[in-house]
Amino acid sequence: MNLDFHVKPEIRILGIDDSSLLNEKVMIVGTVFRGGDWIDGVLRSEITRDGIDSTEVIVTMIKNSRHYGQLRVIMLDGITYGGFNVVDIEELYRETGLPVIVVMRSCPDFEKIRSALRHFSDGEARWDIIKKAGKIEKLFTGRNGTPIYVQKAGIGAKSAEKIIRLTSIRSSIPEPLRVAHMIATGIIFGESRGKA
Repeated sequence: MNLDFHVKPEIRILGIDDSSLLNEKVMIVGTVFRGGDWIDGVLRSEITRDGIDSTEVIVTMIKNSRHYGQLRVIMLDGITYGGFNVVDIEELYRETGLPVIVVMRSCPDFEKIRSALRHFSDGEARWDIIKKAGKIEKLFTGRNGTPIYVQKAGIGAKSAEKIIRLTSIRSSIPEPLRVAHMIATGIIFGESRGKA
């Protein structure tokens, strides 16, 4: 099955990032972008720190949004939110009908993650979700010569790369994720900080 498709310059993308781990509930922020140039909206919700509700919360946030019908792609900043609240990207794709692209600044240290998951009674189930997310691919966007790392569900490599290149206009991180990070940290700390 070919999962590549024509990518329009103003494709509607939802980028999602989380805020800092200050409380039991962790805010997640989604930014709706047209390509990498124009923000159309902001979504927010809350997940449980180290919980198991991230996939369900994100699905509900998307389906309840007035932007849902226009969205074509979901972008995630990694697959763990709010500590070790793991997003099942295959289920997210199935439940929303929207392809998922996961973007990471660095390749995850799976030994460290596996070790940390031993502290959870359902650590094996969380590990299975992480493994199910599939192969991690290195991608150079042409920005600063710095690679990013990508996983995907419901989308082919060519389309994912086109979308990432289209939206990575100010850094190696796509604008929907960069702006979601700025909003999430700005709300929590009063001013944005750190890198998406």
